[in-house]
Amino acid sequence: MKVGVVTFPGSLDDRDAARAVRAVGGEPVSLWHGDADLKGVDAVILPGGFSYGDYLRCGAIARFAPVMDELVPAAQGGLPVLGICNGFQVLTESHLLPGALIRNDHRKFNCVDTTLRVENAQTSWTSDFEQSQEITIVLKNGEGGFVADERTLDELEGEGRVVFRYVVPEGDRNPNGSYRDIAGITNERGNVVGLMPHPEHCVEEGFGPSLDGLPFFTSILKQVVNS
Repeated sequence: MKVGVVTFPGSLDDRDAARAVRAVGGEPVSLWHGDADLKGVDAVILPGGFSYGDYLRCGAIARFAPVMDELVPAAQGGLPVLGICNGFQVLTESHLLPGALIRNDHRKFNCVDTTLRVENAQTSWTSDFEQSQEITIVLKNGEGGFVADERTLDELEGEGRVVFRYVVPEGDRNPNGSYRDIAGITNERGNVVGLMPHPEHCVEEGFGPSLDGLPFFTSILKQVVNS
């Protein structure tokens, strides 16, 4: 299984994503933002970081990178794509996923271990989870508040496209002000998934709060092998 990992100027979790792919027996393939070729990969990860320094709006410049000219139609055609944090922002900016990510409602950068509930275990990237399973992975962002209009939110809920939701203790609130506690969503086909927390930091003992990130990568490995 070859998984492309895109590096934009400012990406900082690309090597972690590649390491996670390697941890499950996959072959990471480096894709540069200026590449106009996906190099025959079976799936793509848009990693976290600060693409183009977030100088305009997170992900807003990255969507115009040459590699996105290849990636967007490939994703629309069914290529599995996972966007993590800044990658999630790039996916919404490129309209592969609806909604937007805005500044955290408390206006502070967050770096915390976060509990999520798996709301959809049938996507390309979540099939190795159990439905309603609770997982703990790290979250780190300053602009992680997921927002959308009410109609879009209702569509996401009604079509089962909310993939992860923050588990929020009674009387508390989610870590960034995301509407309806949404932490991750998918497209209609289930091949494109975006989420704010970082599964690639939870694949090895001694690093991160758990190994709950591994099923993201074993899920796509099994799909590719079985396809």
